[in-house]
Amino acid sequence: MPLIKSISGIRGTIGGEPGENLSPIDILKFTSAYGFFIIQKNNGAIQSDSIVTRQKIIIGRDGRVSGEMVKDLVVGALLSQGLNVIDLGLATTPTVEMVVIQEKAQGGIIISASHNPQGWNALKFLNEKGEFLSAVDASQIIELAEQDDKHNMPAVSEDKLGLYTFNPSLAQNHLNSILFLELVARELIAKKKFKVVVDGINSVGGVVVPELLRALGVEDIIEINCKPNGLFAHKPEPIEENLLTIMTQVRESKANLGIVVDPDVDRLAFIDENGEFFGEEYTLVAVAGYVLKNFSLVNAKFPGQYSLAAVSNLSSSRALQYMADKYQAGYVAAAVGEVNVVSVMKETRAVIGGEGNGGIIYPPLHYGRDALVGLALFLSALALSGKKMSEFRQEFPSYFMVKDKIELPANLDMIALLKKIKNYYQGLEVVGVSQLVVTEIDGLKLDWPDSWLHLRVSNTEQIMRIYGEASSRDKIISKITGLKSKILAYIK
Repeated sequence: MPLIKSISGIRGTIGGEPGENLSPIDILKFTSAYGFFIIQKNNGAIQSDSIVTRQKIIIGRDGRVSGEMVKDLVVGALLSQGLNVIDLGLATTPTVEMVVIQEKAQGGIIISASHNPQGWNALKFLNEKGEFLSAVDASQIIELAEQDDKHNMPAVSEDKLGLYTFNPSLAQNHLNSILFLELVARELIAKKKFKVVVDGINSVGGVVVPELLRALGVEDIIEINCKPNGLFAHKPEPIEENLLTIMTQVRESKANLGIVVDPDVDRLAFIDENGEFFGEEYTLVAVAGYVLKNFSLVNAKFPGQYSLAAVSNLSSSRALQYMADKYQAGYVAAAVGEVNVVSVMKETRAVIGGEGNGGIIYPPLHYGRDALVGLALFLSALALSGKKMSEFRQEFPSYFMVKDKIELPANLDMIALLKKIKNYYQGLEVVGVSQLVVTEIDGLKLDWPDSWLHLRVSNTEQIMRIYGEASSRDKIISKITGLKSKILAYIK
């Protein structure tokens, strides 16, 4: 399939034709474009004569089979431009983000295709804040990479080559920073003597999640799929249908809970003591509730820096809105995508945010989805509750979400289609007593008091994604079925 180029990086399958897959030529081309972008952004194209003061890039990779090969190409391209490289080896996405900040680097490259299947890999580019690039910056790198003029990105002479450093020990700073957060209740977690099952999807999470658990005082750990060889034992996205093995293992081993991450450890999901899925949407809900409830402790540490507010994307559960209301906090919905959520969090100074796919963003640590800080905060909340996982889940409202999609014909006018759908649903409302709220910052979201529908056109496939949530499963299935019928009627 075609190489996917977006603000979240360059990704594709390994092998095949250049431009159609993530080939060595594409890896070199886009890495060089990123390197040239960094050089231009930092004092033009002239590098410092002193090798120790040159611009530096942090890199890390997940456990995918192709990771080492891709890393070698990335390192070579950056060194050839005179950039210094600090290689963390196996490292999570949030770890690379944190090290960029701590080392005052000019950027970072994460070699990971996140939740994509085995056989895929990707280059995810960071700025000097350890955050994903803006749409403007990402577009500039793509444009540089696709220019035909090969002289736009010259290599340096031998005496000006960058310096390569392999330093995996820097990753420990990420864990240490989590352990000493004001809301991480290490002693209480240790006293609970949790028995935990960890599914590391045979990637870096299989190493770092047990390491964090031990640092938190959790000693009884059952590890499954924790050898970081990239041979995924199941589909890597941490959703219920992919987690039958750990659900069975938690139940049979009489563990207190199960913990699941995706290959680069920026998404987090849980299993309760009965082997039931806690719900990836409720990872953020539970953590946010804990943070909002204890906002005074954060504010004491960072006076006036953060506000009592939460942010999620438009496709995330409204259970987060419920928790915000419960603690008299503000709530704002952002367009889908980590970059968009972070942008709104900064605007509102929100103390907690993320996405309903299990992504937690906790600004007192850093602005990036981080399953490790999410895990520490979740265990703190669970320990303080004194409840079993299944009982803890009952603290939150139950909504039913369906994630669906519909194929669309080529060359369809998507804007016109969304307008027709909006007009249809607005037309159903009784004049003067309308309960429908329409949001159009990211596709089309239709919000009623008891349910919502969110339609987004895919950037990479000829499909429309349809997410919906309601107070009952039958209600949301009925709404989505009706919506899909209306779309099909419009496009015939």
